[in-house]
Amino acid sequence: MASHTEVTHDESGEPTTDSAEPESALETARRQLYHAATHLDIDPSVVERLKYPKKVHEVTVPIRRDDGTVEVFTGYRAQHDSVRGPFKGGLRYHPDVTRDECVGLGMWMTWKCAVMDLPFGGAKGGIAVNPKELSPGEKERLTRRFTQEIRDVIGPNQDIPAPDMGTDPQTMAWLMDAYSMQEGETIPGVVTGKPPVIGGSKGREEAPGRSVATITQLVCEYYDRQLEETTVAVQGYGSVGANAARLLDEWGATIVAISDVNGAMYDPAGIDTAAVPSHDEEPEAVTTYADDVISNEELLTLDVDVLIPAALGNVITEENAEAIAADFVVEGANGPMTSAADSILTDGDIAVIPDILANAGGVTVSYFEWLQDINRRAWSLERVNDELEAEMQTAWESVRTEFERRDVTWRDAAYIVALSRISEAHEARGLWP
Repeated sequence: MASHTEVTHDESGEPTTDSAEPESALETARRQLYHAATHLDIDPSVVERLKYPKKVHEVTVPIRRDDGTVEVFTGYRAQHDSVRGPFKGGLRYHPDVTRDECVGLGMWMTWKCAVMDLPFGGAKGGIAVNPKELSPGEKERLTRRFTQEIRDVIGPNQDIPAPDMGTDPQTMAWLMDAYSMQEGETIPGVVTGKPPVIGGSKGREEAPGRSVATITQLVCEYYDRQLEETTVAVQGYGSVGANAARLLDEWGATIVAISDVNGAMYDPAGIDTAAVPSHDEEPEAVTTYADDVISNEELLTLDVDVLIPAALGNVITEENAEAIAADFVVEGANGPMTSAADSILTDGDIAVIPDILANAGGVTVSYFEWLQDINRRAWSLERVNDELEAEMQTAWESVRTEFERRDVTWRDAAYIVALSRISEAHEARGLWP
């Protein structure tokens, strides 16, 4: 989310520095904090405290490459706030990982956990490295060494990492094993997003897409739209977009467009989403299955009921916001819209459901995984999905209440819910000494 004239993206969709620099994640997180605080009567000292992370850990991570040379990378773990519980947030491997990015994304995790009423605070971390340039062995050695460097500041009751961009369940398995070996006992609760065979939760990988679909269904109900009469365009057919599209398709919606980095499949009569492989199943396959291909830019401006940007950050900007023709935008990706575009859509009476609510299924099922690990008792997939649906319904009702009571946008309502809970916890615990 940024106010600027031009945003570029690398192949992962993250904003890159250009001549017109985008607003950083840290600047965006602080701006959202200030904006939400204007709607609430809270102690200014709490807002002041939330502007800053509690701690930021920077480490060097040397590894031996396959050719025998040694290379040193820089890793970070930013721990923003733990007033409501242990720190929680992903670890990403990407060349553009920086201290401030981790701090800003850690703040977002604080808001996301609070809006879902999870007993966690926010954190984020990662290593400045291109994972595509690492062999599997190098990636494993990097992960294990990084785990050793941050071992003293993570743990099931302290800080619980999870997968993010450039990392996956296997990465979390290595991290858990390295941590457990040093602690002298198996501690599955140190990370979430692991393979189920070593304590991961069923349904974890599908959870963000499932929550996007659930929130889309609730939005349609709120505005008296029949899902069976609703058209949907989904930008991005990875884990979030594919799972959201397939569920909405199964529930009766008409999915008219889906896309990957090469372009979009478009069929106004409806796409059989089960017949199109997701990015995980067959990378960049969408257009090869399409009869009619349009660009990702065209997909964003289709005249549909619901638009789900589920691929990149900052894809809806000041330049294309006026052309958005959907009635509702449900944010599947993190930060898919600049602040200038958000204002334009608001002025155009287009309802925008924010990422911290819509895609919060991931951290919610991570919470379920953490509970399963602590209790050493696995849940069935049916229970995971039922519990997730209940949590999303509860969070939706909390946000809807503020939306109606305060006559604000859906984004403002979500941040008001989050900040209210965080500020109440800070005021209850006080400042020591």
